[in-house]
Amino acid sequence: MQNSILLVEDDPRELELTLIALKRNDFGDDVAVVQDGEQALDYLFRRCGFANRDAGNPSLIILDVKTPNLTGLQVLEVIRESEMTRTIPVVILTNSQSVSDLQKAYDLHVNSFIIKPFGLDDFVEAVSKLGIFWGELNNPPIGSIPISAHVR
Repeated sequence: MQNSILLVEDDPRELELTLIALKRNDFGDDVAVVQDGEQALDYLFRRCGFANRDAGNPSLIILDVKTPNLTGLQVLEVIRESEMTRTIPVVILTNSQSVSDLQKAYDLHVNSFIIKPFGLDDFVEAVSKLGIFWGELNNPPIGSIPISAHVR
């Protein structure tokens, strides 16, 4: 099965909370998870361990700024430079409150920059809203794998 959301998150607790929030809105089966920036690019460009995954881009990438190997901003830069991936919507979901991270992300044409709420309930609610907007309301670019709740 092809996944239509690529989630790039290295923190196990925040990964679990994000997946819980997405599952609450029926997007849980659509998520491919990688834990660092290098894996994210391998997934997108079908390299290394992802060379045999089905063709097609995810409809959404949820990306943390602080990821191992390559930062989220470095990953975003590569995504936007490639003809194959530049139209994929990218949401940065991060703990970073750095003005320079925010500015750099928008300079690289991020679609949304969300600072992770501190409280558990607020975090789950924010990710749920993110899933509803990108999964139900937004129309993904041509060539994307639709999010299953979106096509119901």
